[in-house]
Amino acid sequence: MTVKLKVVRSGTWTNPVFDELVGSHAGVELDVFSISGADQEAWSKLAQAQVYHLMASRDDLPAQWHVTDGLLLRCPNLLCVSSSGAGYDTIDVEACTKAGVAVVNQAGGNAMSVAEQAFGLMIAVSRRLCEQDRRLRRGERFSREEVMGHDIGGRVLGLVGMGHIGTRMAILAHAFNMTVLATDPYLTAQEIEQRGATPVAMDELLARCDIVSLHCPRNKETLGMFDAAAFRAMKQGALFITTARGGIHDEAALAHALQTGHLRGAGLDVWSVEPPPADHPLLAMDNVVATHHTAGVSHEARYNIAKIAAEQIVLLAGGNRPPRLVNPEVWPVYAQRLRQALL
Repeated sequence: MTVKLKVVRSGTWTNPVFDELVGSHAGVELDVFSISGADQEAWSKLAQAQVYHLMASRDDLPAQWHVTDGLLLRCPNLLCVSSSGAGYDTIDVEACTKAGVAVVNQAGGNAMSVAEQAFGLMIAVSRRLCEQDRRLRRGERFSREEVMGHDIGGRVLGLVGMGHIGTRMAILAHAFNMTVLATDPYLTAQEIEQRGATPVAMDELLARCDIVSLHCPRNKETLGMFDAAAFRAMKQGALFITTARGGIHDEAALAHALQTGHLRGAGLDVWSVEPPPADHPLLAMDNVVATHHTAGVSHEARYNIAKIAAEQIVLLAGGNRPPRLVNPEVWPVYAQRLRQALL
């Protein structure tokens, strides 16, 4: 059975493969709305939508287009919400579940891209690459020993989160002869071991690791998780790396840990406000390497994400359950709502 689904996506940039695959499928009608300047037309399209595909990054999409209780009330036909990435910061999953709306993400589609950039940040911070680049461009004269860094090979790496990205991090870490520790409340000790790391509690990970890298989702449990106490618990001289989400770490507490010398450096791809203001204290530090939430933004990753998203929507159009369902408990209600929509 093929269902003619009305799919609407936010008019933010996406790899063309999404529109090609979704738009050419006989069971789908695709429409796109502008995220600025034509609100009445946008709401008209969303009110008819059965599937809403939207940007995952909260600061790239105006708040009115985030999936909230308010948007769900205005879109009574909505059956499924599709995030454009592994994250879903722009979607209130709890509200969707209450409304009987399925939520899908594209977990794993950019995992290698994120893992590669996390390692790039580690190496850049530990070997002081960006500091050297800036000083050379300013025409400074300095000895090589003045900017001498440390190898990451043989170090102890702590992974907070062992999903798709954490698993790839472990693979790369073993190539550097690193010892890999990990903590993940959603996995058993055996599952963590199968993914290439030694399971430990958070306090042990912080105390033992030379480098701590975050790969966990932003949710009620993780928001503010890395506060002043967590940074104090980290090993003296350790590095802090995050390609997860802004808000999981306290930026002021991190700045203090770096200023006092307790931590040696940090590599930051995510921020509480993106992009961070130019006068942000962390941007003034030579031992901080900063990027603009680009770890999952490579040509390959963007293609993979768009293709996976399109394939999941095509599955929905065929009446099938998608593999990356964020709220699986909603499926029976979703299926019933879908049947009613077909009457």
